[in-house]
Amino acid sequence: MAARKRVAVVGVGTMGSQAAWRLAARGAEVVGFDRFAPGHDRGAAGGETRIFRSAHFEDSRYVPLLRHADGLWRRLQEETGRELRRLTGCLLMGPTEHHQMATVLQSIAEHDLDHEVIDAEALAKRFPQYRIEDGDAAVLDRHAGFLRPELTVLSAARRAEELGAKIHRYTPVREIAPSGDGVVISTDAGSERFDAAVVTVGPWVNDLLPDLPWEVDVRRVVSAWFVPVGDTWAGEERPAFIRTAPVHCYGLPSPDGVTVKMGLSRQLHRPVADPNSLDRTVQPEELDVFTELLRRHLPGLLPDPVRLSVFMEGYTESSRPLVGPLPGAENAILLAGFSGHGFKLSPAMGDIAADLALDGHTDQPIEFMTTLGRTAA
Repeated sequence: MAARKRVAVVGVGTMGSQAAWRLAARGAEVVGFDRFAPGHDRGAAGGETRIFRSAHFEDSRYVPLLRHADGLWRRLQEETGRELRRLTGCLLMGPTEHHQMATVLQSIAEHDLDHEVIDAEALAKRFPQYRIEDGDAAVLDRHAGFLRPELTVLSAARRAEELGAKIHRYTPVREIAPSGDGVVISTDAGSERFDAAVVTVGPWVNDLLPDLPWEVDVRRVVSAWFVPVGDTWAGEERPAFIRTAPVHCYGLPSPDGVTVKMGLSRQLHRPVADPNSLDRTVQPEELDVFTELLRRHLPGLLPDPVRLSVFMEGYTESSRPLVGPLPGAENAILLAGFSGHGFKLSPAMGDIAADLALDGHTDQPIEFMTTLGRTAA
């Protein structure tokens, strides 16, 4: 019988909580380390809701991973007894000639996804809260909806602990160093050796791994919540939505039906020089882009937000995540730079991290990502 592997999970957030769950479910001895505690709002896993969708704007090769994630979302809900995801659909809107609309239609056709193309006249009747323009297309991704980020991270971490994992809260890791056929994790309390480590520190990746040959661009993300003028958002169908152009934005009706959350794309986020001193105050001029978006595309929302929150996300130059063994430390598996796409994929990526940490390879199709070492069988 093979010896039980000891695996450290450094950063128990979006990816780390899922990796801890999948590793513990497969019998590993799991020890997690987090500079705060699972479910905190200082990284990317905040804001009450995130979008889950089956169709993909960026690359149709994500779809098999989304299907793998879909099954694991169902499993995590069953194991925890919590509603972590609700399928309400997601409207994908934008100019027909825009490359992202072409990619999403390609992913739908290639993978036979459940969808509906809605013309402008039908959209105006069925979803009067949206205003589309001449030349726009609208596609309803039916197997889509919203996820609860804070509850998900908490639930995955607690499930990992129920399966035997140990999580050190408020314990930042200072160094990860290779040691023979393992790794040494150093904190302010001392050093400990493990057979492998999964490194999922989100916006702190550049701090912890300053010699990483791939730069992760950390950005400050603003989310804003708006109140509807009337009852146009109160219909039976309340899908999430994404608009590709002229300004890329997304939104989700809140679970309680009172507000609509909105967010923006990478280009409109400010760089973060130091993730330890994030400016969490939103200045009035930062709201101008939201005001214009509401005027042009969402006139049924009052223009002044009732709530604002600031988070961080890590982006790569290619918008594809960094996945695989760290250079010079084959037993340390990095997951970083998901460029705003990661939360819906997180159970699948946690499972992939478990594959790489325990078996040294994965059968999941991740070759199109920025893979850092041997990752395929």
